[in-house]
Amino acid sequence: MLDEARAVVLDLFRGRSCRRGRLARTIDDAEESLTALRGWKRTVTMGLEEALAEGRWVSRDVRETWSQSAPLPSRHVGALARNTKAGREARELIAFTSADLRALVHDTNKRIRAQELVARRHFLDTIETQPLTDEQAAAVVTFDNRVQVIAAAGSGKTSVMVARAGYAIQRRLVPADRIVMLAFNRDAAAELQRRVEERLEAAGIDAPGLKAATFHSFGLSVIGAATGRKPRLAPWLDAGGDIAMVCRLVDELRDQNPTFRYRWDSYRLLFARMSDDPSGGEPDSYDHNTRQTGYRTFQGETVKSQGERMIADFLFLNGVRYEYEAPYQHDVADADHSQYRPDFYYPDAGVYHEHWALDREGNPPSAFAGYAASMKWKRSVHQRFGTTLLETTWASIIDQTGFGPLADDLTKAGLVLDWNPDRPVPGATPVRHEDLARVMRSFMTHVKSNSLSRADLERRLEVAPCSVQRFRARMFLDLFWDIHDEWQAGLAADDSIDFEDMLVQAATHLESGGIDMGYELVLVDELQDASQARARLTKALVDQPHRYLLAVGDDWQSVNRFAGADLSVMTSFAEWFGEGQTLRLQTTFRSPQSICDVASEFVARNPRQLTKVVTSAHPAYGQAASLVRVRRFDEVSEAVARVLDDLAARVRTGEVTPGRSGMVEVDVLGRYRFDRDSLPRQTPPELKVTFRTVHGSKGLEADYVILPNVASGTYGFPSEVADDPVMSLAMAETDPYPFAEERRLFYVALTRARRHVTLIGVEGRESAFVAELLASKRLELSPLSIVDLSAPCPLCGQGVLVVRRRKADGRPFEGCSAFPRCRFTQSVPSVGSPMRLSASPGARGRN
Repeated sequence: MLDEARAVVLDLFRGRSCRRGRLARTIDDAEESLTALRGWKRTVTMGLEEALAEGRWVSRDVRETWSQSAPLPSRHVGALARNTKAGREARELIAFTSADLRALVHDTNKRIRAQELVARRHFLDTIETQPLTDEQAAAVVTFDNRVQVIAAAGSGKTSVMVARAGYAIQRRLVPADRIVMLAFNRDAAAELQRRVEERLEAAGIDAPGLKAATFHSFGLSVIGAATGRKPRLAPWLDAGGDIAMVCRLVDELRDQNPTFRYRWDSYRLLFARMSDDPSGGEPDSYDHNTRQTGYRTFQGETVKSQGERMIADFLFLNGVRYEYEAPYQHDVADADHSQYRPDFYYPDAGVYHEHWALDREGNPPSAFAGYAASMKWKRSVHQRFGTTLLETTWASIIDQTGFGPLADDLTKAGLVLDWNPDRPVPGATPVRHEDLARVMRSFMTHVKSNSLSRADLERRLEVAPCSVQRFRARMFLDLFWDIHDEWQAGLAADDSIDFEDMLVQAATHLESGGIDMGYELVLVDELQDASQARARLTKALVDQPHRYLLAVGDDWQSVNRFAGADLSVMTSFAEWFGEGQTLRLQTTFRSPQSICDVASEFVARNPRQLTKVVTSAHPAYGQAASLVRVRRFDEVSEAVARVLDDLAARVRTGEVTPGRSGMVEVDVLGRYRFDRDSLPRQTPPELKVTFRTVHGSKGLEADYVILPNVASGTYGFPSEVADDPVMSLAMAETDPYPFAEERRLFYVALTRARRHVTLIGVEGRESAFVAELLASKRLELSPLSIVDLSAPCPLCGQGVLVVRRRKADGRPFEGCSAFPRCRFTQSVPSVGSPMRLSASPGARGRN
């Protein structure tokens, strides 16, 4: 019995010894991993403590370095952690390494930012002439590797850039000669250079070598440094000279190459106005006799479809006399059919012509019920009476294969075709050479900026959505490449490069590692205007560890898409440049709250715009905007003069006080350069009056703003000069919201004003933007108007109700100013009588 008890005790002792031995071995095996974990924890905790003590931001790159060097706990450390008593340190180290390092760094940086805002208060209050706001100051001290600042109009983004440079130098984060500021144009770059030198000198900060430059001039210096030979910019690129050069190249090609001449004229006159929408596009005409909405031809009649318009214009340009929908020479009306009216009749040959709405498979649109039976009946009519019928289809016209056979058929019928693209046009306005040249140049800008080859565009064309007609697009591309090749040959002959080549070449040199400009802090202005080439250049400059990018911009002011701007550079900031901070400047020092509210509500109707809540630093200054209505376009200049005279009179009485410059500044902002004609030859001496285009007004401001031509129409505001659908092959994804870029441009115009905006509108030609502001009660009628205010159209919201008279009996009625797109009408209400409404949708037409 005693021996058995002794045996049990010995077994227990041996078990404890074995467990102690296993624990000791586990501790020994875990020690190497524990040492690595302790060292990593010490690196991180000491790094955070030192950053907090020094007020130095813990950057993304530092955090990533820590994250990548974090050791994984060995299985022995895991085993040790499971020991209740001996595994405490192992558990703590595992918890630390598995904790959210991003959150830990974020919390530390939050404390650093609060600390720096207090410690650097004197700097932040004095670096500019006015103390920085909390928003601006936060943007300055948030010294991360990537920071995007979304800045509302007039919110002081330049102050942030200047202060950021000063902060980096003063805190010895980046030497002055390692800082570069990049701007969109020369004026902006010069202003940045002047401002940063002036303010840093006033703050006693020595900044030798700090540089502000345009992207283009900086690109030249990169190429020069990389190759040892600085290139020369082509002399024709400035002040619209690039469009003039395209026009010159087109003229030369038309003179030298009859094939190019015919293709250019055919595209400009027949295809450029055509929507790629196979169901018909947007009608632009109305025939009061037939009460049909449709498409205006060069001859002046209204036809039902785009295909019919193209045929009518082809006939007109060839001098072929035709009648549109004239009654057939025999009476064929019966119980099932009204009198037959073929699409075209050629009286000089006694020949008829039907244009069928058929696709390449010979099928009509699904909505055209009974179309096949109608075709069969019409053909049988001609067969019965022995009349000649020519036929074309929508598919043959859209892919250009139909005009040749049609011309052959007309010639066989005895008609003489005399193609004359310069024939005087009494009807619809043709696309001008300059306008198509501008489209070609814009397309070239995007192609070169995005480094697209012929093969790239062909691939894009093959996968393009059905809204892009491939035959029409290929016709455009053939013309484009002819012009492109001549453009490139001109550059080579002149031993020069253009803006796009310069940016792409500079970016390529930086990306290849062949040259490093050595800049550690890059400050980019107007990021919303950056092209992909500018984005590549910027990314390449900072695409090394521990380099810093601060980019400021406002997607609400992105208005340079025609010049290659790609808004996705801003809206997809992290995809372009990597993870970073996004901050907002939402306090404006320019416009009163009333203008902020009107402009913000207006532009933010587009759901793709980034969200901002803009608050003014100034008290309210009365109504934001007023409308002066005139009867005709030739009265716009008189209206502008009345607005200026009225304002000058109020200056003389003291009702209106001088602005910041000591004068009352008035900017007359035109959508186009020719809007300058609306400016009176003499302006009141009490006012400083300047004409600018809205594009040219970016970054500028005035006490009062006058918009002289806020009307509907091709060259109105919004402009209805639509992008050619083929542009989508070279550009970034388009914004489908109606008038998306024009809406942003209108926002720019509104937010130039420090006090008030006056819009000049023409009765019956109201802009869709005016109708929208009226509908939201954001616009009042000026007492300087000579026409009463009209109610917004309750159907479309894109026009206002104007009084018209019926052709038949002269009776008045109210109709939408957006006619013929909107067919809303109502009788002119008499006192005590109910209103009668009518809303006839616009016809989609036939193909």
